Amino acid sequence: MNFKIEKGGVTSPKGFKASGVSAGLKSADNKDLALIYSEKMCNSAGVYTQNKVKGAPVLVTMKHLSDHKSQAIVANSGNANTCTGDKGIDNAEKMCSLCAQLLDLNPDDVLVASTGVIGVQLDISAVQKAVSPLVNSLSKSGYMDASAAIMTTDTVAKTISTTFKLHEKTVTIGAMTKGSGMIHPNMATMLAFITTDANISPQLLDKALRESVKISFNRISVDRDTSTNDMALIIANGLAENPVIEKEDDDYYIFSEALSAVTIHLAKMMAKDGEGATKLVECKVTNAPDENSAEILAKSVICSNLVKTAMFGCDANWGRILDALGYAGVDFNVNKIELSIESSSGKIDVFSNGYPTDFSEDTAKSVLSEDEVLILVNMNSGSCVVSCWGCDLTYDYVKINGSYRS
Repeated sequence: MNFKIEKGGVTSPKGFKASGVSAGLKSADNKDLALIYSEKMCNSAGVYTQNKVKGAPVLVTMKHLSDHKSQAIVANSGNANTCTGDKGIDNAEKMCSLCAQLLDLNPDDVLVASTGVIGVQLDISAVQKAVSPLVNSLSKSGYMDASAAIMTTDTVAKTISTTFKLHEKTVTIGAMTKGSGMIHPNMATMLAFITTDANISPQLLDKALRESVKISFNRISVDRDTSTNDMALIIANGLAENPVIEKEDDDYYIFSEALSAVTIHLAKMMAKDGEGATKLVECKVTNAPDENSAEILAKSVICSNLVKTAMFGCDANWGRILDALGYAGVDFNVNKIELSIESSSGKIDVFSNGYPTDFSEDTAKSVLSEDEVLILVNMNSGSCVVSCWGCDLTYDYVKINGSYRS
């Protein structure tokens, strides 16, 4: 099925509200505290960073989700609350309890996330002062404020929705993400909050989330750095009133496909908005012997600093692409590979049957000057196809990260 990606966000599904306010964690002019709330208890699932150093909010959310239930998500930017010891855990729990008190919820039914500078204690008194206006401003239109409140070096809000039918019932999935730096395929490597009014069991919700993350958030990279605070959360309140999805039938596959359409779109938005980036770079490996090999090869290309800088310089240096394929650790016959590069400005073939292919440098520069570039790698060794997404590497990436704390 083709799912139309629409304007909207976490409040698009029935029964959800959101808000975003400034608590002063970044500055008085920038929103930095977000809240998502469902009028009904939700089946919930999460996927978390594989970094051994995990932020306090990750640990608290993992504990709160042990029963697969939640009704609200509170998140802040400007401070990661990571490497902050027992006090950090206490502050993450406090964020949950402060919201729970005003929402008349059990604190364990509130999930928490943070993003920002590592190793600095969270100003919980500032959060405490902001919780009342945060709760009081909850609304259906609040999804953009919530999205703004979780942004750090992001330059654009990443918020979308999609709708589809299950047994004549309209089901909606809404989502927002933040992520621009410290992005690398190893779980979600950012914050992603997904809401849905689908009626689905917690077990299959968890399965659908993991399957979608595998082919979306796990296939992007900006800078090969896996963050300490990454998580992707999905909460489903069942208000669409579709027959409950509790087995892997057609309804499950439709829901799962819709969810993947959402996460893939968001993944591409994050890669394109990489810190300092000027373009989205997709590597599509086709006709590979198996999915795992195709993914390894595609990731190797989008993660290569030499490929990324060539993309920034609009230089069709295809040797760097072959180099990245060659050290990926996958066995292949280089004489079978066909390489090409394309964009909305056209396509150039650069390598085939073990030899370079003649192409116009002027055409190549035109192709590479667009803000979305596709690197096509035909392995001619099977039938599997995998795409991974990254961005170019620019001077501005160094500027942004050389002064991140100042």
